[in-house]
Amino acid sequence: MTTIASGTDTLTRDALAVLQPGFTGTSAPSWLLRRLGEGLTSVGLFGRNIASPDQLAALTAQLRAERGDVLVAIDEEGGDVTRLEVRTGSSFPGNHALGAVDDVALTEAVARELGRRLAACGVNLNWAPSADINSNPENPVIGVRSFGADTSLVARHTAAYVSGLQSAGVAACTKHFPGHGDTAVDSHHALPRIDADLTVLHSRELAPFRAAIAAGTRAVMSAHILVPALDPAHPATLSRRVLTGLLREELGFDGLIVTDGMEMQAISATYGIERGSVLAIAAGADAICVGGGLADEATVLRLRDALVRAVRTGELAEERLADAAARVRALASWTASAGTAAPAGSPAPASAADGPEIGLVAARRALTVTRGPLHTPVTEAPYVAALTPVANIAVGDETPWGVGAELRRRLPGTETGSFTGEGAAAEALAAAGTRRVVVVVRDVHRHGWMAEALDALVTARPDTVVVEMGVPQAPPRGALHIATHGAARVCGLAAAEALTAL
Repeated sequence: MTTIASGTDTLTRDALAVLQPGFTGTSAPSWLLRRLGEGLTSVGLFGRNIASPDQLAALTAQLRAERGDVLVAIDEEGGDVTRLEVRTGSSFPGNHALGAVDDVALTEAVARELGRRLAACGVNLNWAPSADINSNPENPVIGVRSFGADTSLVARHTAAYVSGLQSAGVAACTKHFPGHGDTAVDSHHALPRIDADLTVLHSRELAPFRAAIAAGTRAVMSAHILVPALDPAHPATLSRRVLTGLLREELGFDGLIVTDGMEMQAISATYGIERGSVLAIAAGADAICVGGGLADEATVLRLRDALVRAVRTGELAEERLADAAARVRALASWTASAGTAAPAGSPAPASAADGPEIGLVAARRALTVTRGPLHTPVTEAPYVAALTPVANIAVGDETPWGVGAELRRRLPGTETGSFTGEGAAAEALAAAGTRRVVVVVRDVHRHGWMAEALDALVTARPDTVVVEMGVPQAPPRGALHIATHGAARVCGLAAAEALTAL
């Protein structure tokens, strides 16, 4: 393949401007700084790039020394999906916990504080919130990332989150358009399909996006999903009917359209990232997210060259590429003028004090506690048995979760173990010995082996305590059942407080 020489011509600069690449390491590599000088306008950060707030601030300063208006993007949903606190777990509960509380002032306050922390580190574009309605309980990738299964609830909290985040000068990127909630397939692995008709799509999936647009969301992220009622031939990310016809023209969105990660199998395994990127820009996308898995200069050059070649061969209109690049630069200009802190005098929410502890306040309020007849507080060091499913890629398996660490702080001598699959109950009972068992589960309704193990543990030990840290779809079990509505660190902290006090 012929490589197109880099330079400062308009076409090359526009092709670079629409890319949102990642990189490896905790400082910017020389190739990335060089490409910023040539027209690259955005950079995506992941957990691998972050060691501490001070390090992150130094990294973003390094990027801005090369390009002052650079868009620094991150996938920081709070809750289960965190990059700022990937090694410890998030200080903020995720969407499902906020939806369980159903206090829009609290949601706005949480998003505002999260935005302040991002802005303080130099991050100005957040690939959040998730506006997906968790209408399919078997969904393997959304779950607690959703505010819930009720359309109006998801819509009002999506709008509140957008307002809170952007009040801190951080652009919101509402996702995954036109809605990823009614799927049973993870688009990281394959192409999901939603067979809902137009009436359902407009009344359910699209309502939160309308709310986000009304709230002024600066960006929207597309989903790699096939929705035949909208376009029977192309996934949403590559569909002109979805991105231009529906999102731009019908819903009136005038901000930045960002693709989900183009290396995800739903696109890369069917179209390839080069052709997929060309088709996405042609369909109406403005920014190509890539770098979660492919994070090197070669990928940036491949995509830049594919876009330039597509314009030269007539496959992609030069005006469309120029429009996309202009939208990226417009958002970069907005973030540069929005500043790095919330405006002075930002109002406190009516229900909770705004500030650094807002995440714990929200996590405590989100707990749902069901007491059985044998319920007693945990007063002696227990055995914490985590029934551990395979983590989805969006969450990752490097972020700690559970209640073991927090219980150990309160009750020294607490022991923990992780179990999975057939035989998990017997192994957990053998490891627990005579200690009281605290079982921690995540989406027990989606895992048959987990439900069987939990039933066996509760039958063998009627005083077993159960902590559900996923979607609490299954009936409560145990002497005491606590649903945290998410597995963020603060959710575990709130649960541990409750276990030792109830």
